[in-house]
Amino acid sequence: MKRRMLLVTTVILSASFLAAGCSKPASEPQNGATGAQTPAPGKQVTLRFATWDTGDLLKIQETIARQFEAKHPGVKVQVEAYGDGFDQKLAASIGANNAPDVMYMWDFPTYSQNLEPLDAMMAADAGLKPDDFYPGLFNYVKIDGKTYGMPAGFMTRVMYYNKKLFDEANVPYPKAGWTWDDFKETAKKLTNPAKKQYGFGVRAENDPYDLQGVIWSNGGSFISPDGKSIEGFMNGNETAEVLQMFGSLIKEKTAVIVGGKNQQSGDDIFKAGKIAMWESGVWPLDGFKEAKIDVGTVIMPAFPGKKLKGVIAESAVSISKSSKNKEMAWEFVKYYASDEAIKLRTSDLPVRKSVVAEKKLDQDPLYQSFYKMLEACDDTPAFLLNPKWNEVNRNLTSAINTIMLGQNAKDSLDKAVKDSEKFFK
Repeated sequence: MKRRMLLVTTVILSASFLAAGCSKPASEPQNGATGAQTPAPGKQVTLRFATWDTGDLLKIQETIARQFEAKHPGVKVQVEAYGDGFDQKLAASIGANNAPDVMYMWDFPTYSQNLEPLDAMMAADAGLKPDDFYPGLFNYVKIDGKTYGMPAGFMTRVMYYNKKLFDEANVPYPKAGWTWDDFKETAKKLTNPAKKQYGFGVRAENDPYDLQGVIWSNGGSFISPDGKSIEGFMNGNETAEVLQMFGSLIKEKTAVIVGGKNQQSGDDIFKAGKIAMWESGVWPLDGFKEAKIDVGTVIMPAFPGKKLKGVIAESAVSISKSSKNKEMAWEFVKYYASDEAIKLRTSDLPVRKSVVAEKKLDQDPLYQSFYKMLEACDDTPAFLLNPKWNEVNRNLTSAINTIMLGQNAKDSLDKAVKDSEKFFK
């Protein structure tokens, strides 16, 4: 999940590889409706599985592969660790007509033409239990109505808060149903310049993707629902209001810029007790626990009279269109999305309701906010609506970062729209 943000700068390179190097896929066997057959005695089928995980997370992928092999004699799963070079290596392998059979996936607009649609296999496989998945997750794996990935894990974004700082300031903990006005008042009360302590941390460098939930909550959007226009959306009043709000927190000195050049990250500053509230996904939670921070989580604030919205960071597993072992690849994808495999994975949150219920994550005070936010995720991110979004995103990112440094939000967004209009012609 976190990988989506780490890899976003490589997508243009990936796209160029795809455009220049993709050859016609090899001949494709028909997909079986009832699953793959066990290979004939003495014959071995090798499935290649590409992942971006490294270190301990890679060991988990290896464990999943070995367990799948144990259930499918004659099948070998070759785990290929592409690491931080995932997009470049995947694009190069596709361009050389040597794509892995199964791969981690998030950037469906770039790769969908090289992926096998899964809808027919899903519909024919009663063992999949699609109703056990949280429905909003499938919005993020579709292009033009076709499903190209099986949800594997997700993260939503919540507000972390340091209970110790709240207690010292005698400020009540935030609760579900709070508003952005409540948030701003709370941030003021938790700001103590003498201690260099601030109510909130604002990123110096922002990923527009992560801000979409707040902007949707205010009735705004970066792009039109049909993906064909940004004028009046990216620079619309509702969008500008949200970004100006964050910029104003810095001007009012109730928030501090974090994560800029030669600066500590917001995670580290939160752990140091210098910001009382911090908005993020689930990945820093273990670090906060290890640092013995008395941390709480709460769903994001809402705007008065408007529906709370959230955004999902999602990882999925996909099948290559050129795979010669699609039936067995589907069996692996299905196993990867099974309760057994999901319980092994620790890098993001479980996608099956049954696993969540068993682990009682939806009742855990620290994790339940992530699942409550999932219920608010029914919008489609901009990058899934327009194939040119990566180019537009660069201009939008620059605009947002200038706003956080004090520039007028409407002016900065107007410039981003003007600079990006060429991508819509």
